[in-house]
Amino acid sequence: SHKLHAGELGMDCRYCHTGVEDTAHARIPPTQTCMNCHTQILTESPNLAPVRESWAKDTPVEWVRIHKIPDYAYFDHSAHISVGVGCESCHGRIDQMVEVRQVKPLSMGWCLECHNAPEQHLRPVSEVTTMGYEPEGGDQLALGKKLAEEKNVNPPIHCSGCHR
Repeated sequence: SHKLHAGELGMDCRYCHTGVEDTAHARIPPTQTCMNCHTQILTESPNLAPVRESWAKDTPVEWVRIHKIPDYAYFDHSAHISVGVGCESCHGRIDQMVEVRQVKPLSMGWCLECHNAPEQHLRPVSEVTTMGYEPEGGDQLALGKKLAEEKNVNPPIHCSGCHR
């Protein structure tokens, strides 16, 4: 579960979701990623039976996609990560979820709230995967404004920015 891996074990999101800094899509982990540890740890756990079967048959694990946006909307993970939008801004406190669920609406109106005022979600890039991040001094808006200026953050608010 994400609660175990990201929460209790403190694993960085990017260990499993590779490419999120460089590509439009966050990759779903291949079986090999799980087996890097699970060939030695919890090798008989019933929860890992689908992973072991995938490994034995050399077929992908059939993950269930949770966070979906419409096909007509374009979203680039790397564009958001590179300016300091934290994973939790869109995905919620994944480190507290035994079963992943969508907690944000991922609607156009919701996206535009951030595009119109990105400073509320910006943090240092080194902290994008830190769950529960709080800025030093506690002033998110001041930090966000500073980071937006430093990184020249101007999210698109015109239709073609996301509808391509």
